[in-house]
Amino acid sequence: MIQIVELSNNFWQLFLISAPWLLLGLFVAGLIKVYLPKDFLIRHLGEEGFVSTLKAALIGAPMPLCSCGVIPAALGLRRAGASKSATTAFLVSTPETGVDSISVSYVLLGPFMAIVRPIAAVTSAIVSGFLVGRDKEKSTADNTVSHIQKKSCCSTKEEKKITDKLSCCSDTKQTLKPSNFDRLIEALRFSCTKLLQDTAKWLLIGLFFAALIQTYVPADFFTLWGNGIFAMIVVILISIPMYICATASTPIAAGLLLSGVSPGAVLVFMLAGPATNIATLGVVFNELGKRAVMAYLTGVIGVAILFGLLTDYLVNRFSIQVAPMLREESHILPHWFMQFTALLLIVLLVRLVVLKFKNKKS
Repeated sequence: MIQIVELSNNFWQLFLISAPWLLLGLFVAGLIKVYLPKDFLIRHLGEEGFVSTLKAALIGAPMPLCSCGVIPAALGLRRAGASKSATTAFLVSTPETGVDSISVSYVLLGPFMAIVRPIAAVTSAIVSGFLVGRDKEKSTADNTVSHIQKKSCCSTKEEKKITDKLSCCSDTKQTLKPSNFDRLIEALRFSCTKLLQDTAKWLLIGLFFAALIQTYVPADFFTLWGNGIFAMIVVILISIPMYICATASTPIAAGLLLSGVSPGAVLVFMLAGPATNIATLGVVFNELGKRAVMAYLTGVIGVAILFGLLTDYLVNRFSIQVAPMLREESHILPHWFMQFTALLLIVLLVRLVVLKFKNKKS
């Protein structure tokens, strides 16, 4: 009974921490959907390949979105025309690093880890995006859709005559440009209905698994394994169900360092933890396909282990100092604000249930 109460409390605390970042991600996704021209995304992120993957990784790297917030933002990119490889690169680089987590890394882990971490995150994003983009079955379909989007409107003169009445490519028929307020309402409606509906299930599953780990796995579990590739594998297996963002993982990483875990294993934790949680993998499965999940995990885990081994080698070879400077940490956002956003998110989730019930009834 005590553990059930503790499990419920841990779930609520994780929900509380995640709520503001999830709402921020939903809002960003809505703005992308409404304000960013579709042809811009198709032009820059619509093609499978290294260039679009690199662009998506670099766009996502500095953004202060965590594991929960990046999911709706990545879905917004995907629905707006981004390719599988670009969507994956954004989905990996955004939660693994950010301007906030880099600054915290510098303070808690030292300059070496603050430099290695974003380099490893961007590399992980590019490799994962490249591997997911190699899924020819769906990539071909994506390119076909992109091709149709570009050419279906004005391909021939006869088609243009027909579509003039539908205002697809008509120069004579003008439509009223929506105001900024109307666009904002449209963005909020899209985010709070369609996108939240697509992410809510995996969000709650991910938070539940994270609460299970937090409740039933001992705090000193990681310290039992210490150094080497075996320790990195153990860290990965534990971090997959966890639901933690890059900034929140940094104080934990500093604690692991103090407990004797190697810098390489700590880096693996900071890379794999934010990018391989259950919620993210569920969205990858739904949006990109079953094979994409394996490619995603291969890219993230493979690069994390390689950079972990490289980090340990460099630290030992050149006697680099990686010293945590722990201090009392508090949440970045005030507690009242997290409570407010958590209650708002609950209201939005209840609204989805009511809408689903009404649709079934009608």
